[in-house]
Amino acid sequence: MAAVQDGPMELDAEKETKPEILSDGTANPSGNTGGGTLSSSPLTAAPATGAPKPEDQQTLLAVLQFLKRSKLAESVEILRREAGLAEEQEDSQTDAGAGGKDGDAGDTKALLSRVSIAGAAAPQSTLTPIPAKSGDDQPDVSVVLSAYSQQGDPSLYKVYYSDLKKFIESVLDCHRAELSQLFYPLFVHMYLELVYNNHESEAKAFFEKFSGDQECYYEDDLRVLCSLTKKEHMKGNEALLDFRTSRFVLRISRDSYQLLKRHLQERQNNQIWNIIQEHLYIDIFDGMPRSKSQIDSMSGSLAGEARREVNKVKVFYGLLKEPEIEVPLDDEDEEAENEEGKPKKKKTKKDSMGSKSKKQDPNAPQQNRIPLPELKDSDKLDKIMYMKESTKRIRLGPETLPSICFYTFLNAYQGLTAVDFTDDSSLIAGGFADSTVRVWSVTPKKLRKVKSAADLNMIDKESDDVLERIMDEKTSSESKILHGHSGPVYGVSFSPDRNYLLSSSEDSTIRLWSLQTFTCLVGYKGHNYPVWDTQFSPFGYYFVSGGHDRVARLWATDHYQPLRIFAGHLADVTCTRFHPNSNYVATGSSDRTVRLWDVLNGNCVRIFTGHKGPIHSLAFSPNGKFLASGSTDGRVLLWDIGHGLMIAELKGHTGTIYALKFSRDGEIIASGSMDNTVRLWDAMRAIDDVETDDFTAATGHIHLPDNSQELLLGTYHSKSTAVTHLHFTRRNLLLAAGSYNSQ
Repeated sequence: MAAVQDGPMELDAEKETKPEILSDGTANPSGNTGGGTLSSSPLTAAPATGAPKPEDQQTLLAVLQFLKRSKLAESVEILRREAGLAEEQEDSQTDAGAGGKDGDAGDTKALLSRVSIAGAAAPQSTLTPIPAKSGDDQPDVSVVLSAYSQQGDPSLYKVYYSDLKKFIESVLDCHRAELSQLFYPLFVHMYLELVYNNHESEAKAFFEKFSGDQECYYEDDLRVLCSLTKKEHMKGNEALLDFRTSRFVLRISRDSYQLLKRHLQERQNNQIWNIIQEHLYIDIFDGMPRSKSQIDSMSGSLAGEARREVNKVKVFYGLLKEPEIEVPLDDEDEEAENEEGKPKKKKTKKDSMGSKSKKQDPNAPQQNRIPLPELKDSDKLDKIMYMKESTKRIRLGPETLPSICFYTFLNAYQGLTAVDFTDDSSLIAGGFADSTVRVWSVTPKKLRKVKSAADLNMIDKESDDVLERIMDEKTSSESKILHGHSGPVYGVSFSPDRNYLLSSSEDSTIRLWSLQTFTCLVGYKGHNYPVWDTQFSPFGYYFVSGGHDRVARLWATDHYQPLRIFAGHLADVTCTRFHPNSNYVATGSSDRTVRLWDVLNGNCVRIFTGHKGPIHSLAFSPNGKFLASGSTDGRVLLWDIGHGLMIAELKGHTGTIYALKFSRDGEIIASGSMDNTVRLWDAMRAIDDVETDDFTAATGHIHLPDNSQELLLGTYHSKSTAVTHLHFTRRNLLLAAGSYNSQ
């Protein structure tokens, strides 16, 4: 059934309804003048209750006979009682209407085939679908019940679709853009109905005639659809089953919806309306119809747009209050300043976009909303170092662009598939297609393993330099290779304290590696298929993973089972990111949507649509208010998390965007692509250019200015190196990484 935003209605085909005259002179059989949905049969009111007609009684008897043969005595009794049939009356009429068992079986099948919604005999009653026993003389109940919504002649499907297409192309321009959204979902479902009912030649003709009319961003989906020519092909296709069972969401103004409803009533086009009722969710809004550009900016996902109510859930996007840590004076800086005879510099204030609040943010979650690990002494020391470096951070903007340092992986014949930097930019890790993980030090300090247990017993544990003494100098080297996976490594992530490294692989596992011993500590098994990405929480302890099984999982390092399973995507979960406050997880998918999940309860609190291809990169702004996403369509989309709206579309790349990062102060977005370029965008201007009044609009959509060229601050080309990863250092130097392609 089709549901609408202003109150999904439960439809019952067997309830008595009275046609109500609308202001435009047409009948509304559902009795709902507020833009609600039509009943399952929009052109015929259900018969008045009372004694069933003779032909309806015959149908009832046929159903009763079938239930009897299936030995469903309880169902027989309930149906007979509600229909008001005595057993003697049933037996006598059955004998009169059928000349023996063979005739009875034949008449039963014939009568069952005539059952329709309008001819339902018993008011307020429903038949529960029960699987029938196998056998040639036993009709399949699921097929019988599917006949309720499939009365259309397969040869007329092209006529129905052509008629609707002709109507939509003839309406005013303002309505045409909105109603054109119907073409794709109707085309897919009508084609699948033909295939499902074994009308192969009609399905092929239907596909050939109308597939060229669909939007270009559905090409990949149509290629998959084209290969489904038999009913058997549909059974093993999970993505197709999801499309069949999930509602395709269309956002249409009330005026456009009334036009469509009136047309279907006048033309008595039940077939189209049944599909709209069963497989589409029409989200009606009051106000002016949307323009073609507004619709295009939000369309493209496998299941249409997001329902407006989904993006109205409260999201605590603010940052958690920072613990009170005293920052000691930097002696080196003080001495250098005194030598030069210059006055001591005042500490610069941390900027609003990049700062972590010391006061409680009203939009922040409670400090104890989810349990977070306590700060260790080493964590406090690291925070002190972070604060010191922050005072020397360069404030970026259109006039002060960052320097970019590119790390090129040469001779990477193993096939570089993933890269990550530590937060302090001291280590870099790479995942490779030969199933190895490699770790490099990018500072003069080499990588060392901890000494053996026997050697550790000989160390004076009270000495000041105990942390240095436990390291074995004999093992020092610039890089380490980690073996353990049995398939390509698609994701790597350092823990915030730089003691651990996560890796996810095609072998469907995630491994936790110690960077003290460079050995595997745990193998996490939960995914059933390749795991495309994994990432540590900003606070450590928790991590998230996403894979080919279309779900994301939340883990804790000390649990071998996932804590949460985030299910809802209709295709592979290709990238995952933690929100800066660690209370939310963002996932990007091949279904061309971005979802935001609440870690506390596992609920989906945001669905962002607009990309025209699988999403491969995500990045949160430092203040937690915004999310950027990159896709195979070469666009970067910027989202306002609080309002659940797209606020900018950054176009310029010509290849898949695999890397996205906000600068530490949030002023600039850096994007890296397979087109061998790094591009810098003015994030602050993109946010400021959006009219804030639009955020409160009831229609739930805004007009995006086409100003990508104005927002583009710079494009930097590599010779022949695709950009796999981007990272801003604590002082806002931009680091990029990728594998050199000699071909």
